[in-house]
Formats: sequence, structure tokens, C-alpha cells
Amino acid sequence: MKKVIFIFAIIVSIAACKNEDKKTTSGSTTELTAEEKERSKTDSSNFTSIQWLDSTFLDLGKVKKGETVEVSFRFKNTGNKQLVIADVSAGCGCTIPEKPQQPFAPGEEGVIKAKFESKNQNVGPHQKPVYVTANTNTPNPILLNFKVEITE
Repeated sequence: MKKVIFIFAIIVSIAACKNEDKKTTSGSTTELTAEEKERSKTDSSNFTSIQWLDSTFLDLGKVKKGETVEVSFRFKNTGNKQLVIADVSAGCGCTIPEKPQQPFAPGEEGVIKAKFESKNQNVGPHQKPVYVTANTNTPNPILLNFKVEITE
């Protein structure tokens, strides 16, 4: 019975992930296909530049164990091509990043958000990475970090 429940949970998770990819966002730009996103990572003729409007290392201060906090890294497309955020990932399961779905026109600003779940973390200081892969001139993935101190 446990195996059946486990397999069912895996199938539901995979289906939810596939449905998430099909969602569209509103705005002036359209969502790119997976193939276009993949091509944007390697086609140097479409590379652009990104400027982080805040530090790429943020200190969230103290957080009580069990709380969820959100971190935001603001950026601007400073190049002359569309900026495509192809992937946003985290170093562990306690950090859940959000990937913008639409491309960003030259001069347009955006935000990389992540939620940090402190409930299963030890009390004390923690530093967590968020990795961003985009069609930029800088090496990929781009490393963003935040630190937090978990208290009782």
C-alpha cells in the first residue's frame, strides 16, 4: 500500500510540474517555448547583459524557526537583446525559487524571488545560494546568495 501511495505521489508531482510549464503570464511580452529558452543559453548572438539593482548577497536578518521568508533580487536588462531567464534553481529543498516566464525587453526590470522555509533547519546562521541561468555575457549560472539566522 505504501508503494502505491508513493508512486501516486510521484505521478501527481510530475503532472503538476508539467502543468506549471503550460501556464502563461500576462504582460507585454510572450512566453518562450522550451526550445527557444534552451537555444537562448547557447546562441551568443542573442546574449545580453544584466545589472543587479540590489546586492547579489542579501542579509535577511533573524527569522524564527518555522517561518517562511521571501527574498527578492531585482535586475535590469542593460543589453540590446531580450533577456531570457532560462532556469532558476536553489542549493537545497528549503529554498524554493520562482522563475520569471517571460523574456525581458532591453531596459525592462524584473525580479528573481525565492522562499526560504526554516521549519526543518537548525537554529543558527545559514547561507543559501540561488542559481540563475540566462542568455548573458557573464558566466552561467549567476550566483545569488542570502543569509539568515534562525532563532527559537
